[in-house]
Amino acid sequence: MHQILCVLMAMIGYGATAGHCQAPQASTTAVTFQSSTYSGFRQLLAREAATGTVTIQAKLDFPEQAGDRYPAVIVVHALDGYRDANEGYVAAELRKAGFATLTYDSFAARGTTGPAMSATPGYLPSGVADAYAALRWLSTEPRIDVNRIAILGFSFGAEVAHLTAIEQLRSALDPGPARFAAHVAFYPAFNFGAVADRGAYTGSPVLMLLGGKDENLPAAKVESYLAYARAAGNPAPIEIVTYPGAYHAWTVPGVVPARFFPELVSAKKCPLILLGPNRLMFLIDEQAKPFDPDFFGACMKEAPGYSVGFDAAVRAQSIADAVQFLRRNLQP
Repeated sequence: MHQILCVLMAMIGYGATAGHCQAPQASTTAVTFQSSTYSGFRQLLAREAATGTVTIQAKLDFPEQAGDRYPAVIVVHALDGYRDANEGYVAAELRKAGFATLTYDSFAARGTTGPAMSATPGYLPSGVADAYAALRWLSTEPRIDVNRIAILGFSFGAEVAHLTAIEQLRSALDPGPARFAAHVAFYPAFNFGAVADRGAYTGSPVLMLLGGKDENLPAAKVESYLAYARAAGNPAPIEIVTYPGAYHAWTVPGVVPARFFPELVSAKKCPLILLGPNRLMFLIDEQAKPFDPDFFGACMKEAPGYSVGFDAAVRAQSIADAVQFLRRNLQP
């Protein structure tokens, strides 16, 4: 199972950029905060000691408009790491809308890259740990409204943005009352959900922005999970917006027109993995079933690859939709 989970982590998040564009910044502060590295979800859910610690270097940026205490958005990068052309661009748009932003690179902080780190099962748990470490640090900044801090991510970062809404992970990493006020996931792989127990989610709203042509995440996979949670009497607080003509990584300049990458690993034919107390489950036919590593290994080999393509119009619309969602949910 260890090897299979390693492979699973490798499939989340594609984002290659062609060139960089430096976003204008009204006020930038270089900051550092401490985070932890985990070997896998089992270690984190069991609340065992972390494998190690890491120092994250980050940038805190504020809008041009004057204010006393700002709402803020932590922006989590894709598999390619932080890039001005993608994360930097969207962060600048968020600041235009009045949000402070915190950006960082989880992979660079560990002296590695996304593809290299994705070969380990601690890939996503460590990303979630970084996000909560960022939340704790940002909550100490006097210019930030601690009750209005959201998280937004792309692909790998979208997985992190969703996973930080799961209560078991939040309480394992931060047993205090702190939580994100809202979560925005741009084209997630959505390979993990929560067992639909009472209080499975923190209660904060989640917005998933999906591509209608993103083969890496069939819409039926999300719909099945939402139906499962509703049937269990514990609906997930997830709102979905789908852009019919969009491929995976539509915000990332560089791949025009869209093309298929057969070497990319995908679990599109695999069932969703449910995180439960010290256990993993499959979601099959809207029912929680025991996790079977052999079955998972077979479905991983069934249909590798997916298409990637930039779309400027969809990027603009999806940013506008994200801003509207954040404004609605981060009102004072």
